[in-house]
Amino acid sequence: MVKKSIKKAVLAYSGGLDTSIILKWLQDEYNCEVVTFTADLGQGEEVEPAREKALKLGIKPENIFIVDLREEFVRDFVFPMFRANAIYEGEYLLGTSIARPLIAKKQIEIAAQVGADAVSHGATGKGNDQVRFELGYLALDPDITVIAPWREWDLNSREKLISYARKHGIEISQKHLDADGNPAVSPYSMDANLLHISYEGLWLENPDNEPEESMWLWTTSPENAPDKAEYITIGYKNGDPVSINGKEMSPANLLKTLNDYGNKHGIGRIDIVENRYVGMKARGCYETPGGTIMLKAHRAIESITLDREEAHLKDELMPRYAKLIYNGYWWSPERRALQAAIDATQENVNGEVRLKLYKGNVIVVGRSSESSLYSEAHSTFEEDDVYNQADAEGFIRLNALRFIIEGKKQPKRIK
Repeated sequence: MVKKSIKKAVLAYSGGLDTSIILKWLQDEYNCEVVTFTADLGQGEEVEPAREKALKLGIKPENIFIVDLREEFVRDFVFPMFRANAIYEGEYLLGTSIARPLIAKKQIEIAAQVGADAVSHGATGKGNDQVRFELGYLALDPDITVIAPWREWDLNSREKLISYARKHGIEISQKHLDADGNPAVSPYSMDANLLHISYEGLWLENPDNEPEESMWLWTTSPENAPDKAEYITIGYKNGDPVSINGKEMSPANLLKTLNDYGNKHGIGRIDIVENRYVGMKARGCYETPGGTIMLKAHRAIESITLDREEAHLKDELMPRYAKLIYNGYWWSPERRALQAAIDATQENVNGEVRLKLYKGNVIVVGRSSESSLYSEAHSTFEEDDVYNQADAEGFIRLNALRFIIEGKKQPKRIK
């Protein structure tokens, strides 16, 4: 493949070994100026060291972008997704998937700002992230050139990567080397942001291997969680959580606080085998403590504020919506159309939900709203003045009319 002439490329840069190698590789292979973009999505790691690493690799100070995206991430991506109660394949809360469109958006914005003609990422040719990044890039700038090194180079082993780093003077942290200085393979590939942390690879590649307890970084083991339950109240406005125990919080601070509660009580661990968009199955483990609490609470407040058919329609749309996000179609017209429909249902999703947190469980114990559709007068098992039980007979016979006709006209068929 003939390489396209590139003047300037914006690289999604974590400061880790792989993206540091990509930085140098772009300089050598494309002879282009490189701009680094490091996103702070609440991953729990210090992002400023990426600046020093980029400087050491020859990046100009004005070409280093480190951006705090925590509030935007939760407000404009996580919360809209949770309005839909989105879950992929029944379990995955889409923590990695929902971060990619924001990273892509910022890369394209920076590319426009600095006059870059290309963007680059460190996703491999086997995973979903390459699709998510690149669908975002091309939706937001159809003329941008995309450079995906893992689909071009031959550095397809840890040994080759370490050798390349040594040859070019790229700093190698001790976690990539064993006691003898030889390439070491991390037992897990991890990705984290304010919504979740994921684990894949090696020991986990056999779906029959139980995850080691030491793997889990964000949550206390349910067995070791407090023996006493803890109660919290989440306040909602237009479908989004806005307060915890009566204290209003920004989106990012609210999710962080819920993460702390979930961590304490061992909430949010899952171990799944999922179907990747590129075709293969993959085993992944995830910790989504705050998100698990949010999902339970949101469904609880919707249960008293949404009309029955409105709620059922949302549940029918949700798997399609979740699949779009998982596969990288956040910026697609169909996702935007579904979002508009979902958001239209959230106008009256206001009120409070009380939850009990206990040893990995999130238990709804109460919900209240001034917009509640729950009518105790109609639902009571005691005497009431608003519902005539005799009306149910006609309702049932009308719904059974087709069965009655079939039973008379085609009696053998029903048997």
